[in-house]
Amino acid sequence: MGDIDGVNSAPLSPRPASVAPTPPIAQTPSIIISAPPSQFHSPSLTRSPLLTPGGTARKTPRFRTPRFITPLGSPIRKALKLTKLDPQDAWLPITESRNGNAYYAAYHTLCSGIGIQALVLPVAFTILGWTWGVICLTLAFIWQLYTLYLLVQLHESQENGIRYSRYMQLASATFGEKLSKFLAAFPIMYLSGGTCVALIVIGGSTSKMFYQTLCGATCTSKPLTTVEWYLVFTCAAVLLSQLPNMNSIAGVSLIGAVTAVGYCTMIWLVSVAEGRLPNVSYNPVRSGTEIANIFDVLNALGIISFAFRGHNLILEIQATMPSDEKHPSSVPMWRGVKGAYTIVALCLFPLAIAGYWAYGHMIPANGGMLTALYAFHSQDVARSVLGLISFFVIVNAVSSFQIYGMPMFDDMESAYTKRSKKPCPWWLRAIIRAMFGYGCFFVAVAIPFLGSVAGLIGGIALPVTLAYPCFMWLKMKKPRMYSPVWWLNWGLGLLGMGLSGILIAAGLYVVIDTGIQVSFFKPH
Repeated sequence: MGDIDGVNSAPLSPRPASVAPTPPIAQTPSIIISAPPSQFHSPSLTRSPLLTPGGTARKTPRFRTPRFITPLGSPIRKALKLTKLDPQDAWLPITESRNGNAYYAAYHTLCSGIGIQALVLPVAFTILGWTWGVICLTLAFIWQLYTLYLLVQLHESQENGIRYSRYMQLASATFGEKLSKFLAAFPIMYLSGGTCVALIVIGGSTSKMFYQTLCGATCTSKPLTTVEWYLVFTCAAVLLSQLPNMNSIAGVSLIGAVTAVGYCTMIWLVSVAEGRLPNVSYNPVRSGTEIANIFDVLNALGIISFAFRGHNLILEIQATMPSDEKHPSSVPMWRGVKGAYTIVALCLFPLAIAGYWAYGHMIPANGGMLTALYAFHSQDVARSVLGLISFFVIVNAVSSFQIYGMPMFDDMESAYTKRSKKPCPWWLRAIIRAMFGYGCFFVAVAIPFLGSVAGLIGGIALPVTLAYPCFMWLKMKKPRMYSPVWWLNWGLGLLGMGLSGILIAAGLYVVIDTGIQVSFFKPH
């Protein structure tokens, strides 16, 4: 505020030579200069304690531009309509550091965009067949890449100078406060918290396989139980989660991205090198009844749709970048996303096609390519290769846990900062993140049958990726009615919502038809 007061008290006539000169200020009230350049700001319901000493809000002088207002809002400020700065951005893990770049964005996007769900893509091909499998995979990739582009462009508004640094902020601006909680809160929570639970299950189970692979059949030491391996993995994830903010885990995301590309590439290369299984068939698998066949096709579409996850993190990743009127964050963000998804395509398409070619209808529905590798080639492939693949899966799971857990850390810490008007102390931040990690561990152990209803819950989360961004674009950008862009976004948005409804119905049918083996605290 001292700088602001100095500007306000500056005389309009030149000062004597003995006084240090001050920056020139526009004489015309209609022209407002913003100096120094700063960043876009986020919507807030509170005043920033950083604006004045002691957190007391002070009236902004007329025709003056304080240093905390961004150049983007200049047209608004010309009409003397100043937007507000989110006081918590400097305190919360997602926006605490804004020195990200296109490389950081690529690391985070690649780490969150490739996961163990990619290994079950050949399962979808067993139902759809070669032609429709490739077509559906290609269309889904283009669709989700388009909605990803929409989110990157919607992150910052040229009209009101607001940065939507979190998916829920953009959802609230689009659908309203109450409706956004109903439509988006649970899917986002599932995509973050539910993914962390799944990563504990995957990481713990793979850790057990890794130990057995290295130890061999002659190992005499007593192995850990499945629950104990879950706990070992959770401890590693919680320890790594103490890194303070999103930018600080860029190196972790890079390691996670490299290992994800590594195990995806190694798995399909080994499968192709070992050749097709005897008596492999490429005829689409069909159930006994027509209704069952329809739901099998829907399940295959769901497998392909859920292979492209991470949209709920894009706005958060972009929030770590600096941004101003001349250099908006959307430019480096989209450059990083394009690089990341080029690599994603080079992993997913060969994995799906080569996996289906090698195993055909014999691909295991549970675990996909990783399970098939151990089931069919454990005696043919060197233990070092199998061990390296398992190690890559474990490292990728630990790394992905950090980026998917970050929105949950941000949300829990924001509850403290809103109430206390100050950042979380380090010890409280450590407790919050440990509680989240071990809470996910408890869910993974207590409800091991959660995967049985994953399709049902995934259908609810699908609009976050494929539908909501289209409606957000229509509301925020307001394209001309009946224009091609208007029709495209309405069509994709409604199709995404319809697909979500159908997948929910299919998930309910599977649960009712096959039942769920309820076994609390008995993970396999």
